Amino acid sequence: MAVEPNKTLTRLDLKFGNIDWEKATVKQYELEKELGVWRIFLNGYAKNGFVVFDEELMPKEKLLEALNELEPEIVEEKALTVGELIESSYSWNNILGRMEQ
Repeated sequence: MAVEPNKTLTRLDLKFGNIDWEKATVKQYELEKELGVWRIFLNGYAKNGFVVFDEELMPKEKLLEALNELEPEIVEEKALTVGELIESSYSWNNILGRMEQ
């Protein structure tokens, strides 16, 4: 399946009221299997996380419903393209960012 690099995705940064490492692990695994979820990280220790998803395949309401038992609170919501997501994932971005400081 080919995806245009300019396709828009949504990133939600979240805080959780009812989460631990076990709930985070289970819920992250469940959502990773969803076709509309591109990236997900749920931290049961820090009680935060993020999800990058395609709202055409998984509406925000459906995602929040799936996370409901963890009592999610949206801290930040932003749009990004597939190209931006891929570029931010390159390991050299992390290395170059540290070298420039």
